[in-house]
Amino acid sequence: MFNILLVEDDISLADWVCEYLSEQGFNVSHVARGDLVMDVIKRNSTDIVLLDVMLPGLNGIEVCRLIRQNKQSQATPIIMLTARADEFDEVIGLEAGADDYVIKPVRPRALLARINRQLSQSNKAESNLNSELVFGDLTINQEAKRVVYQDKEVELSTSLFTFLTYLAQHAGSVVDRDSVFKALKKREYDGQDRRFDVMLSTLRKLFNDDPQKPQKFKTIWGKGYLFVSDAWQEKPSLDNEE
Repeated sequence: MFNILLVEDDISLADWVCEYLSEQGFNVSHVARGDLVMDVIKRNSTDIVLLDVMLPGLNGIEVCRLIRQNKQSQATPIIMLTARADEFDEVIGLEAGADDYVIKPVRPRALLARINRQLSQSNKAESNLNSELVFGDLTINQEAKRVVYQDKEVELSTSLFTFLTYLAQHAGSVVDRDSVFKALKKREYDGQDRRFDVMLSTLRKLFNDDPQKPQKFKTIWGKGYLFVSDAWQEKPSLDNEE
């Protein structure tokens, strides 16, 4: 049985979400304040977090960042619940480490589909038998869901890890947005969803890839994304050359 942590201060909404998900076979815990989340996560096993954006005590974006900074929960899938449908919430939430978001009013079956998708992706990454991808100073251990770059571990959300792994598995080849959406979201690209553009930007920041002149992660205009396989070896210093 999967354990879900619902963080929502709207009690009526929280009650029916807890009831509905319990009927679907999940074990659901609920807290109504953002500043209580980390204590619950540290005490209990949590497989996925449903996190409202507007919360008393600590807002959802800050809670999301704290979850990602904690080693115990850094790979736990997070689905944000937001009453605002504008791009600002989407971009900020994804950059903070959220894996997906649902716009209120929440539809039960749609929420269940998002939860099952995240749990499926998480389990698939854990069970992948091709355990390591190595490119110069970068090592991606798919079985352990661990990324090491220049001898330092890089903490990634489940969605970022899955996206990075997918790009690395297709190293040297341009992957179009529609292929990425079909592989990772099980649907076609609608021409507007920018989540993977945001994730690519986040990966560039994490791996010190100049967004103006990227060498590791390239966006090929009109085609898609390119993971450059030979850009991960640190170049030798020229200081000692005569």
